[in-house]
Amino acid sequence: GCDSSLNLTSQKATDAVDNIFRSLRDITRARMHMKQFNSIHNPGSNTHQASGLKQLYSQCVVLFVQASYKPLLKQVVEEICNPDRPDPVDIEHMSSGLTDLLKTGFSMFMKVNRPHPGDHPLLIIFMVGGVTVSEVKMVKDLVATRKPGTQ
Repeated sequence: GCDSSLNLTSQKATDAVDNIFRSLRDITRARMHMKQFNSIHNPGSNTHQASGLKQLYSQCVVLFVQASYKPLLKQVVEEICNPDRPDPVDIEHMSSGLTDLLKTGFSMFMKVNRPHPGDHPLLIIFMVGGVTVSEVKMVKDLVATRKPGTQ
């Protein structure tokens, strides 16, 4: 680090930026195996269509869909509160207790549905690194609108 802008050198700034990008690459590698929650960025689209007989006098229609950011926490909560209730792809059920272990064992021989995270009235989500106040409000609002009665 650097305690003052007077002590900031080009090398210290370069090292700090390199560390940031190294961390971002590590996060990308950690989420690479995920099928559903592998990106928080939607790049949008840029479509250009031309119609008309002559290129010079043609009418052009340009459609832009703005790029957007969808936080990982929002994606996870929306998946948990999804009313269509598909089997969550990137959320794993961890067995606990004899009953769950027996269900897991029988699932090798017959189709046994895993419990859906949204089936429970109390759900604890642990986020490494913590959450901000705005993320807590976002989760509270999502759960209140999509799954009333869940804490």
